[in-house]
Amino acid sequence: MTRAVLVNGVPASGKSTVTRQLTRGLEAQGIAAMPFCLDTVKEGLFAQIGTGDREYNRKLGRASYHAIFNLIAEMPGNFLPVIDAWHGFQPESVLRDHLARAGIQHLVEVWVAIPPEEAARRYRARADSRHVGHLPASYADELFALAGRARPLALGTVIKVDGSIGAPDDLARRVREELQILEST
Repeated sequence: MTRAVLVNGVPASGKSTVTRQLTRGLEAQGIAAMPFCLDTVKEGLFAQIGTGDREYNRKLGRASYHAIFNLIAEMPGNFLPVIDAWHGFQPESVLRDHLARAGIQHLVEVWVAIPPEEAARRYRARADSRHVGHLPASYADELFALAGRARPLALGTVIKVDGSIGAPDDLARRVREELQILEST
């Protein structure tokens, strides 16, 4: 049975910080956790093939998402993929198809929640320092509305995390227990 962790939440919720903390925590427990960040892949595409309008940005996001699951499908079973993305950016059926193709049968979703005003504030604050291919600071208004209605996908166990403060100290243990992974150390 292939396992995975989805770190999910709207842009600027703190997913990447939680992913780093979770991956370190799992590694400290002897679990070979492998982070896959949608923005990391997408920024590589920006650097090599350029940026464009919003539809082009979405197209590169879909391509990055597809590539991540292709990589996971090829991974040895002793690695635990930790997939950092706003998984609600496309229809749920797309994620279900990717999970099936990658052979993922058991997953935990770490839902990184954040108040809408904090998501918008963070997005505006970081917009000038992010790769130019990402949406501009004006997206913060749309993000405010999105953060107010966004919810976990709940395709597996959901562990909620407050994105304002980062991962709780016991997150790696909780994920390991939910995925029924025995410590190897």
